[in-house]
Parts: sequence; C-alpha cells; structure tokens
Amino acid sequence: MMSHNPAPLSAKRGRPMSFDREEALEQAMGVFWRKGYIGTSMNDLTAAMGIASPSLYAAFGSKEKLYHEALNHYVSLHQEAVARIMEMPTARESVEGLLRNAVSAFSRTSFPSGCMLEQTAGEAGDLSPEIDVSLSNLRAANDANFLSRLRKGIEDGDVAACTDASAVAAFYATVRKGLSLSARGGTGTDELNTVVTSAMKAWPKLIAS
Repeated sequence: MMSHNPAPLSAKRGRPMSFDREEALEQAMGVFWRKGYIGTSMNDLTAAMGIASPSLYAAFGSKEKLYHEALNHYVSLHQEAVARIMEMPTARESVEGLLRNAVSAFSRTSFPSGCMLEQTAGEAGDLSPEIDVSLSNLRAANDANFLSRLRKGIEDGDVAACTDASAVAAFYATVRKGLSLSARGGTGTDELNTVVTSAMKAWPKLIAS
C-alpha cells in the first residue's frame, strides 16, 4: 500500500517565504556597504538577508533594484540629523556639525565604516549608467549641503560677502570625503575629530574679507 502524503506539504510548495522587508533591506545595505555593488554576489545577499533567491527577486525585482532601495535606505538614516544641522544658527556651526556628524556616522560600530556612497566611487566605470547617475547625484547632494549653507551664511551676514563660497564648500566637502576614507582604513573617532578641529581652524581665513 502506498503511504499517504499529507496535503499540507504540497500546499506549502512554492509559497513565498515571509520575512521582515525592512530588516532584510538593512542587511542588504550592510553587504553592499562593505563589499560594494560589484563585489556583492547574490549568494552574499541571500545569506545576509536570510531569504532564498526566489523571495529576493519577488520582493525587490533584481540586484540593481535592491541596490537602489538600499541606497535610499542609507540616505534616510541620515536625513533627519542633516536637516537639523542645516538649521543651526550660523554657517560655521552647520559646517562643523556636518563634519562631526560624518565622523559619528562613519565610525558607528553597528554599521560598516566610512560612507556607503563614497565607498563605491572607485567602481564608477563598472556600474550601470542608472546606478552611476544615482550615486553621482547623491554624492553631489552631500557636497551641495556645504555650499547652500555657506550661501545662507552670506545672506544672514555671518559669512563675509566676498567669500568664495564654492571654493570653501569644496574644501570642506573634500575633508568629509577624507574622513570617510580614513574611517574605512581604521582611523578611530578621536583622530577623525582631531581632523575636523584642524579643518575648522582654517574657517576664519577662508571666510575673511
């Protein structure tokens, strides 16, 4: 006599795996952040997210679409803090605040070190045009924070009107990129903050009339 195969087993066959989408996205972000887009395999993603490939494709569509969502999730982690810093009373406070916040974010032990957006800068030639444009726009937005705050400082009067806002913004944006690279190389929080302190000592000369 043939053994009876219970119906529930066949009913389960092909059923999508249930998972916490937000948690899975955070895990994917961490993998992309550590390994870059090119260096991340689908096996890396499914292992970190705790889901099978069919569930990943069903939920996110493709590796590229998942990466875009991971980028947006990364940006969302910092939006509130950056918005608060941009509202500080003076341009100097905001510029220093952006750099100190970067140190904190780049050194957080709960995430990979450095900036996820800057981490993939070296992959530019190997990325799809869509990803390359997205990353370029997000990096440009980070740089633009310095320029927009300096221009507001000129309007408010706490930055000299003759200041070359573009040059000063480029200087501090470059410092921020250096903080990311140093953090990724293992530089500690105290040393990174010392770099910020040194950079801010240049402020009076940079905005002098």
